[in-house]
Amino acid sequence: MEIPKYLMGDNSDYPDSLFVIHTDFPRFIIDLTTDEVEWLEEFDQHDQKELETETENYIREATEFYDREIARYEND
Repeated sequence: MEIPKYLMGDNSDYPDSLFVIHTDFPRFIIDLTTDEVEWLEEFDQHDQKELETETENYIREATEFYDREIARYEND
């Protein structure tokens, strides 16, 4: 089974949060209401440098995924 690159997450303990889970490296969970990212990986110095430049792209991709999914729900 192939797991999608992005998944939406919901938790009733956080009713105001919109979570998106990134399942590829680097794995993370982002709360789109705050843009707070929780990394699920350990990083070395090389990875840290790459993350500094790529984090904005990850946030953009997660937001685009969420917007696309919500549009699909609204169209159904």
